Amino acid sequence: MLQALSIKNYALIETLQVNFNSGFTTITGETGAGKSILLGGLSLILGKRADLSSLRDKEKKCVIEATFNIENYNLNQFFKKEDLDYESQTIIRREILPSGKSRAFVNDSPVNLSVLQELGDFLIDIHSQNETRQLIDESFQFGVIDALAKNASELLNYKSLLKSYKSQTNSLKALEDKKAQALKDYDYNLFLFNELNEIKLEHLNLEDLEAEYEMLNNVEVLLEKAKEVNDLISEDQIGIQNSLTQLKNAVNKIAQLSTNYNTVSKRVESVFIEFDDIVKELDQLHETLEVDPERLDVINNQLTIINNLLKKHQVNTIQELIEIRNTLDDKVVETDGLEQEINKLQSAIETNKAELKSSAKVVHNNRQKAIPVLEEKLVKILADLGMPNASFNIKVAATEQFYANGTDELQFLFSANKGMDYNELKKAASGGELSRIMLAIKAIMSQYIKLPTIMFDEIDTGVSGEIAHKMGDIMTKMSINMQVFSITHLPQIASKGKAHFKVYKETVSDTTITNLVALNQEQRVNEIALMLGGNDLQASAIAHAKQLLN
Repeated sequence: MLQALSIKNYALIETLQVNFNSGFTTITGETGAGKSILLGGLSLILGKRADLSSLRDKEKKCVIEATFNIENYNLNQFFKKEDLDYESQTIIRREILPSGKSRAFVNDSPVNLSVLQELGDFLIDIHSQNETRQLIDESFQFGVIDALAKNASELLNYKSLLKSYKSQTNSLKALEDKKAQALKDYDYNLFLFNELNEIKLEHLNLEDLEAEYEMLNNVEVLLEKAKEVNDLISEDQIGIQNSLTQLKNAVNKIAQLSTNYNTVSKRVESVFIEFDDIVKELDQLHETLEVDPERLDVINNQLTIINNLLKKHQVNTIQELIEIRNTLDDKVVETDGLEQEINKLQSAIETNKAELKSSAKVVHNNRQKAIPVLEEKLVKILADLGMPNASFNIKVAATEQFYANGTDELQFLFSANKGMDYNELKKAASGGELSRIMLAIKAIMSQYIKLPTIMFDEIDTGVSGEIAHKMGDIMTKMSINMQVFSITHLPQIASKGKAHFKVYKETVSDTTITNLVALNQEQRVNEIALMLGGNDLQASAIAHAKQLLN
């Protein structure tokens, strides 16, 4: 409920600070006194966009603050979702700076307007005659029926199942699309995989193959050069090996005669040993040289295949080809496994669908039982409100389609007079009739669910006499379960408020300001008397006012 409202520097309001209680509160005032300004300020708290023209003094900021008791609204999860501090006494503040910038705060935490609007929907419902268009909204009509049907918990279950069902069906479509594409690519991927798999890439080394190819391709030249090398080494007279042996022996003899040659003798000895190793290694290499045209063809074949594959797949190494082959293998296996995955998901969807249908059936059956009760209550209240021949024809028909709130399609038809055909509300009811229907619906809903604070803004326009009394009685009954405000021009309604405020304008230092004041009993008598008899406080009007208040 709204506990307190503070407005500073907004339109004709300089400073306003007012506290409210639970129950039924009426607000009166002459036309143009500023009731719309009060509602405009409250709308800013509920997330309406700010306008710089709203500032009374363009050099100062406008601050509007409201305190709400929210302990009965089950908003803990909302506050947790928005990362806000939950307080049973929650303060919402809105600031409009002279620069035109607007800021909003919930319990001193900054929030954007979308959060404020969502929170505001839980807190206050400002309802005027123009707001009756909500009546023709199908989701609102379902909400009315579901309130009486006590479908809240079942609808939560249904919506949870529907969310899962939609997620699963989206996943199924993605899998089926993936399967269709995979099947298109399957044969090609399988061909590429087999092509790469056949050549046993793990056992191949490109550098070794190229080296072996070079050797086999030039083996005859290598054999010729090997013979030359052998001749240079082993020729009896001038062979390197014989000459080096002679050199070693001669230097050894010199070193025996002079120690100055010891170092040189050791170096020659090292050269001789190294050369001997070279000769042995050359002999081993020469032994491997063999003309092998068949092996050359095999190597050439392998290199041709590998180089073609490298070019085909636009890579540079065998390791990259191995990775491509493994990826292709995964795709082939994945294609084979998609059907099993699809079958598994289809089975889960069918199970979920059966649960959805079952939940929707419970919702439908509850609605069927609630509709006659709703029609009866509406007809009774509207009869009291001067519409004795009003009647409704409300039907829900179950379909195979899963909607956001069940599988039902709704017909919410109305007839205002006997002998008239049923028609849609927007076609069958006038503006005044829609206002009374909305009041009746809100009154009924307040008996079944926790509604936010409701503020009726001159919903009683065009109503007088006994019907006004009935309207006031309905609002009074509603206020047992919720906080109700009524901005009214009718004394019959104003008199029924548990509290009564007056909006008025006054001139201070050549400046017009709007204010709101709580009336005591004597002031209420005078205010209602003025509403009854005009500006002159006649004894009869005062007596009538006292009678209304009693």
